[in-house]
Amino acid sequence: MRALDRKLIRDLSRLRGQMLTIALVIAAGLAAFISLRGTYRSLELARSTYYERQRFADVFASLERAPASLSAAVEHIPGVSRVETRIVKFAMLPLLDVAEPFRAQVLSLGPEPTQALNRLHLSSGRWLEPGRGDEVMVLESFATARGVRPGDRLPAILNGKKRELRVVGVALSPEYVLATAAGDLAPDPARFAVLWMSQDALAATFQMEGAVNSLALTLQPGASSAAVIDALDRLLEPYGGTGAFARAQQPSDDTIEGELSQLEAMSTLLPLIFLGVAALLVNVVLSRLVFLQRPDIATLKAIGYSDREIGAHFFELVIVIGAAGALGGIALGVYFGRAMVGLYEQYFKFPNLRFSFDAESASLAVLASLAAALAGAFGAVRRVVALPPAEAMRPPAPARYRRSLIERLGLSRFAGPPLHMIVRELERRPLRTALSALAIAASVGLMVVGGWYRDGIDELLHNQFHELMREDASVAFSAARPERALGELAHVPGVLTAEGMRVVPVRFRAGHRSRNGLIWGYPAGGELRQLRDRYARPARLPPDGVVLTDVLARVLGLEVGDEVEVELREGARERRAISVTGLVDEAFGLQGHMTREALARLLDEEPSVNFALLRTDPAQASVIDARLKDMPFVASVTRRANMVKRFEDQSADMVLTLSVVVMAFAATITVGVVYNNARVALSLRSRDLASMRVLGFTRREISSILLGEMAFQVLLALPLGLWFGKLLVLALAATVDPERWRMPIILTSRSYALAALVALLASVASALLVRRRLDRLDLIGVLKTRE
Repeated sequence: MRALDRKLIRDLSRLRGQMLTIALVIAAGLAAFISLRGTYRSLELARSTYYERQRFADVFASLERAPASLSAAVEHIPGVSRVETRIVKFAMLPLLDVAEPFRAQVLSLGPEPTQALNRLHLSSGRWLEPGRGDEVMVLESFATARGVRPGDRLPAILNGKKRELRVVGVALSPEYVLATAAGDLAPDPARFAVLWMSQDALAATFQMEGAVNSLALTLQPGASSAAVIDALDRLLEPYGGTGAFARAQQPSDDTIEGELSQLEAMSTLLPLIFLGVAALLVNVVLSRLVFLQRPDIATLKAIGYSDREIGAHFFELVIVIGAAGALGGIALGVYFGRAMVGLYEQYFKFPNLRFSFDAESASLAVLASLAAALAGAFGAVRRVVALPPAEAMRPPAPARYRRSLIERLGLSRFAGPPLHMIVRELERRPLRTALSALAIAASVGLMVVGGWYRDGIDELLHNQFHELMREDASVAFSAARPERALGELAHVPGVLTAEGMRVVPVRFRAGHRSRNGLIWGYPAGGELRQLRDRYARPARLPPDGVVLTDVLARVLGLEVGDEVEVELREGARERRAISVTGLVDEAFGLQGHMTREALARLLDEEPSVNFALLRTDPAQASVIDARLKDMPFVASVTRRANMVKRFEDQSADMVLTLSVVVMAFAATITVGVVYNNARVALSLRSRDLASMRVLGFTRREISSILLGEMAFQVLLALPLGLWFGKLLVLALAATVDPERWRMPIILTSRSYALAALVALLASVASALLVRRRLDRLDLIGVLKTRE
């Protein structure tokens, strides 16, 4: 073994605490990158593979009714490769073990399902057999939530008639990877069923023989989806077309794409912070190590070692630290990545979703960590090779001190010697102090982000489900009904208040821009549902015109006073122009809001309702549910309490995991920075501190000098970190797709206090470790003067 190799081993052993903390910071950065990037790549790979295998369509369109022969005309649209027609209808499932009725979506399935677009993936059971009109296949998420298996019977009300359907198969569908019922804020597999029936049976049930009301298209390579959609809309307009849309606007894929975009942004931003701090730590530690080993370096150069060999020796030290951090980071990254994919598996139903360790990305991450460490060490190594042996053997020139800030301000009599020494040392090394404070500030900022995830979700839940939605239950009607339908609901025993709303699906247009959405019509003087922004602040609803979600207005390029074209997607499918009289910053979706009277004038109809809000007596919940099930015009009933619980259950695991991981990694940065700075300062000033002990200073006094410098850095970092955390929150909030939902930018005192507390606790833990070394100072060795 070479002499330099033995020296490397001794250095690693002597500096093992400092090296471990640096390796942990590198490991944290790599773990964040590998887990987030691996989760992103796993979801992306599962999605692309599944879509390709199941022939997921590129364009979708719905219409009122058209002859099946229309597909030939659609195929002649330039850019269209293949067309599939089908029937899509809704049914109600009055399950005995479910208190409230809920809707199911029923789709037709052709005689050769394995050759179709949007092919199903058979999980269990078998395919439908020709001539059996009572057979259905069900979506796997619903089957799992309800314990439905092949062979079970499923009651359903189809076109007003109750039937017993026999489940013969359970399947996955690329259209319902994330299955969310229309109008729901979160997926509820137990309350959203998707059924597939044979095309002949479904057509006969809804009198749709020879007709279709849904199209799915694949496009030729290089074809413009926008051009195809425009041509398709023109073709379908006489048949009650409700507006075609590309795969990117398909509800399930849109949600997945939003999650992937956020993961991609996080996998870039967070690791950069960790690796930047690691580079700083390596620079600080190695610079001080070089300073302390000046005599050793001089001896090595005097006995014949070249500058290149000595420089390589210190680079080897850095590579060992980086390699240790890389190994730990890969192991942690795979562990956390599998945990995150496990959480996503509960919601994203891909048959091939597994955590995929991306060797290419991992290699790049390892190289990046080593590059960061080597970059941090470059300056220190450059100073090593520049030292002439004769100069290196001499002790460094004493530091030049001047009057401190305390003395210049005339406060000397109020400050004891320890405070004087602390201030002088900080003034002598301002750059080191600033860089250390910035590194700690980065960790505090990350902790603020962790708190924001939790507080933002809490605020969203409170605003959406307690301030905005004040009803106990909401009832969706199968079609719009006169206002007197509210009287029937109000007379149900246990119903205390019933308010009606009119909800209309529309396509908003402004020039060449368009978006699908809803217009909500509010009753005059309504109390159960009022227009509020995402921070629960009341918004004014003018008597005329429409109030748009501000994101929708930006997408369409509209301002207050402009006119928006509204293409109605029910009834006669007419187009109307309406004035934009206000904007509101909402948390979810793209929609418009009007008074119910103004909406009735827009629709040119008598005031009607298709959505009811109920305040109920909890003691009579079973009576209310039984009566609602017997009302033929009731399509579904949703209780607010169930919606809140579902949203909390689905968000809690993900938010808790992200918060804990981010805070744990941030605390690692704080410990790494504070501990290394203190150890470096102790190594450089151990002789001075030991001399003070010989002169009569107590352990407490010399500890206050060293730890006081640490405390100043931490206190300086806290306000910077809280400010940096706000910037990070704004940056991460911008990665969420604003057309889907907008998380409130809520940074509560609890988030700030928790971030500061974790940073202080990590600093105290580091201080205690350093204090133990202060108690072991070699007082005898200080008497041996170094010449």
